[in-house]
Amino acid sequence: MPLAPEPVADSWGAAWAETAVRPVLRRCVDEGRLDASRARAVEAAVDRMAAGDFDAPQPRLVGPVARIHGDLWTGNVLWSDVDTGAVLIDPHAQGGHAETDLAMLALFGLPLRERVLAAYDEASPLAEGWRERIPMQQLQPLLVHTLLFGGGYARQLVEVARSLA
Repeated sequence: MPLAPEPVADSWGAAWAETAVRPVLRRCVDEGRLDASRARAVEAAVDRMAAGDFDAPQPRLVGPVARIHGDLWTGNVLWSDVDTGAVLIDPHAQGGHAETDLAMLALFGLPLRERVLAAYDEASPLAEGWRERIPMQQLQPLLVHTLLFGGGYARQLVEVARSLA
């Protein structure tokens, strides 16, 4: 199985927008989870993503496509007293950008998050400006949560989208 689908664009942002973000946005609109005004706000941010405005290289130790957990939130991190420190569970492994998992940790919180991020950055330095790209990386999971659960996730999605547009 390939790490990612065949490229649909020359940039990571364009590929992510077309394969993972716009399809979920369309479903949110079609299923009444987002009204036209909110959808336009999200679309404006996705347009910037597709234009490559948020593109950045993968960390040094990652190839052109990172193998990411895909659902890395605090509930999928188990802390241990053994040498590992933390164990990741329930992966939805996929090809993507390494910053995506880090954005998920910021979205749903993680104890010792700054320590984890520092260790990650030490082992495989992140591209400059990665913290500023976190909201862009959060659009897709927020869209999925809006589709599944609606409510507060839609409000949070639109806030994040407006901060990017």
